[in-house]
Amino acid sequence: MKQMLKRWRWPLVVASLLLAGLAFAFWPSPQLVDTARITRGAMAVGVTDDGVTRAEEYYVVAAPVSGYLSRIELEAGERVVKGALIARMTGRPAAPLDPRSREELKASLAAALAATRGAEVSLAQAKSDLSRAEALAVRGFLAKAQLEAARTRVASGQALLAQNRSEAARLRAALSQPPGGAKIGVPVRAPAAGEVLSVITESEGVILEGTPLVTIGDPHKIALVVDLLSREAVRVKPGNQVNVTQWGGTQPLVGHVVRVEPFGRLKISALGVDEQRVNVIIHFDDLSAQQAARLGHGYQADATIVRWSRPDAVRVPIGALFRGADGEWRVFVVARGHAEERAIEVGQMNELYGEVLRGLREGEIVAINPSGSLHSGTRVRSR
Repeated sequence: MKQMLKRWRWPLVVASLLLAGLAFAFWPSPQLVDTARITRGAMAVGVTDDGVTRAEEYYVVAAPVSGYLSRIELEAGERVVKGALIARMTGRPAAPLDPRSREELKASLAAALAATRGAEVSLAQAKSDLSRAEALAVRGFLAKAQLEAARTRVASGQALLAQNRSEAARLRAALSQPPGGAKIGVPVRAPAAGEVLSVITESEGVILEGTPLVTIGDPHKIALVVDLLSREAVRVKPGNQVNVTQWGGTQPLVGHVVRVEPFGRLKISALGVDEQRVNVIIHFDDLSAQQAARLGHGYQADATIVRWSRPDAVRVPIGALFRGADGEWRVFVVARGHAEERAIEVGQMNELYGEVLRGLREGEIVAINPSGSLHSGTRVRSR
């Protein structure tokens, strides 16, 4: 036996080396994977959209009459005080009344005066009935419903009398118009103090009543208006923190939601899709208001409205999550050189992390963007 081993020792050594080489060559190598560690830290969930600034209080001054407008000499950025003269208008005279229209107005005035006298008599009677009803009610001889009915008749009589008097005054004013009429100069004044934000109608000329002339407001008191999709706006509530970026400064501005408007409006997107948008009004905090004063009316910025936040959430990178056959969230945990598929429970999610509620601990390592060939028990090596 020893002779045989001695005779075949070198062939056996060579065969063993060949077998070891083949085993090494065909032995499956560990699969390279990207990995990340489960961490604990601050996490926030919000919605981001672009918004436009506007003065908290601004006024659009319009032409009070139809007529000839003088040139507006104000420039955007100039300060004005309340009552300052903006422009002058020459009102166009009203068309004179023809004899037939005048007679019709006289007849209407006579009818209005008669209705006024009748309303005065009815109101006096209603007040007398109310006094008698109150006296009976105090003694317990009148039902409460009858007393309320008497009070209602008095209130209705007062409203009718005021209406008839107003109609009579309107008819008197119409009849007092002179037959020819003369052009009247009408000054256009600033309704409040502030700065001229924009001059809408600058050149002189004939304009119609209600034509916008200038916009006046305080550019140092700025709010941000973000139009969100209605399905996102319903999840926003007053008091939510807002981080404003892409406004032109190096540091984000901080504000809070003060109001979500209760109505939506149709807006066509750039792709031609009908969208229902809702305005969310944001005011800047005191520290950010000084920097926000550098913005003006109608400036654009991006706003992230924080709907949920937690300072010590257990976070898993969003790229490590995938759905299992049962539809639940799963990850591949890397431990001792092998991948282990594990079901976890995820709470809030944002574009970077998912909040781990159950199934993972801080410090564990998971595979990022696992391939379809990765299975539980596969040997892996971090890339």
